[in-house]
Formats: sequence, structure tokens, C-alpha cells
Amino acid sequence: VGVALGAFGAHGLRNVVHDERRLAAWTTGTHYHLLHSVVLLAASHARAPIACRLLCTGITLFSGSLYLYCVTGQKMFGALALIAGWLALALRR
Repeated sequence: VGVALGAFGAHGLRNVVHDERRLAAWTTGTHYHLLHSVVLLAASHARAPIACRLLCTGITLFSGSLYLYCVTGQKMFGALALIAGWLALALRR
């Protein structure tokens, strides 16, 4: 999904959105989406279900809010779930 959204942002979205800050937000969203997808794979391999749930929530809220901002200009916040996911992975027993 992250790769498809990145491709859409690079090729299709530039014709619709002309604000460079909003396009940069889309790029940031795809970078975080892809990076945390890899971390999610590692967390599932480490059998850390709480970290997995928090990372999924964080990807959806954080990257999703950046995608929404790019398309609509409306800002949201979702970084806390990503931070909580990292903490849960680091502190797992």
C-alpha cells in the first residue's frame, strides 16, 4: 500500500495539488508508512503484539493524517501511536 501511495504521489497527485508543502507532506507520509511497515514486520517476528497494534494504529493515524492534509489541507495528529509502538517494542519482555 505504501509503495502504491508513493507512486500515486509522485505521478498522479502533482497534477492535482500544486502546493509544495502539501506534496512534501505526502512524501513524508509514504516514507514513514514504508519505514514503519518494515518495523511492523520485525515486531511481528519478535512476537510483540502490543507493539504491532500500536504501530498499525500509528501508521494509519500519522501517515493517514499526512495524506489527508495533502489532499484537503486539514491537519491532524497521529505520531503518539508510532512513538508508543516503538516504546512497546523496546520495552517488551
